[in-house]
Amino acid sequence: MTTALVTGGAGFIGSHVVDQLVDELAFDVVVLDDLSGGFKENVNPKARFVQGSIVDYRLVTSLFDAYRFDYVYHLAAYAAEGLSHFIKRFNYTNNLMGSINLINASVNHDVKCFIFTSSIAVYGTNQLPMREDLVPLPEDSYGIAKCAVELELKASHELFGLDYVVFRPHNVYGERQNLGDKYRNVLGIFMNRLMQGESLPIFGDGEQRRAFTYIKDITPAIARSPLEPAARNQIFNVGTDQHYSVNELALEVIAAMDMPGRLEHKEARNEVKLAFSDHSKFRAAFPNSRSTPLSEGIRRMALWAKASGIRQSREFDGIEIHKNLPPAWATVVREEPVAAGARAEG
Repeated sequence: MTTALVTGGAGFIGSHVVDQLVDELAFDVVVLDDLSGGFKENVNPKARFVQGSIVDYRLVTSLFDAYRFDYVYHLAAYAAEGLSHFIKRFNYTNNLMGSINLINASVNHDVKCFIFTSSIAVYGTNQLPMREDLVPLPEDSYGIAKCAVELELKASHELFGLDYVVFRPHNVYGERQNLGDKYRNVLGIFMNRLMQGESLPIFGDGEQRRAFTYIKDITPAIARSPLEPAARNQIFNVGTDQHYSVNELALEVIAAMDMPGRLEHKEARNEVKLAFSDHSKFRAAFPNSRSTPLSEGIRRMALWAKASGIRQSREFDGIEIHKNLPPAWATVVREEPVAAGARAEG
């Protein structure tokens, strides 16, 4: 039987990939997640669950020794892009060094293919739409870490023969998104606040434009990617083509939740104003992929959010740099934040 490791498999994107692997492809799957951003109930019961961090290289090595994985799906990350400026050590420890532990183990154990969820954050402020052949110009610590892992995978393929597939997702949303994370996942933030009767915070004028991608449109392709010869050693933007302003998104969420809502504009933060990608390369390699309209995807997520209920937001208590920190993110300082090396990305 084909064996696979899925890091971050208790979280948002990761748990949906696990479902595809065990239910559709009949893989034998081990999930590694530290539950800092995911939830054990998200893990498919057909998968083996190991609670732990990718930062723990001894644990990582022991899992590779025990299971001899054919494929590694690396979806674990702390994906708060804007916050990453202020938690550089934490960001690079989890998003870069944790990834290196997995790459090292994959080379040493002859893994057949390493599937990595990167981010459009690697592009920075680039020409639009963003295409895979553009030179990456990341502008935040999160994007820099993701770009470094992409380069490491390319180098490991050339030197050691480790095949890989890289996906650069774009603002993925849907069922199982962590509603209680106030630093990322704007749709989850909006829905959670609406259920609590709170305003919807929007940084700046709200005219930032993004494409928002429904989770079940991309996870089948991610799961099947190592089985597609044309996908090997390639990078793919993955997501929808249609983009919206944050103001438009907020109104869509209010309508889908069928709850009274008020937009609250806050001081603008340092972020890319316009970000959307070209997906023609992805569609050529995965022609059967779906594209769910935003209103339909939000409606499905809203039904799930109401059934799941309110999630309490937790403060990130390991801010390393306070200079220019947006007031909404100000929190308590702690010298050594707990590692979140298997937190699921979204």
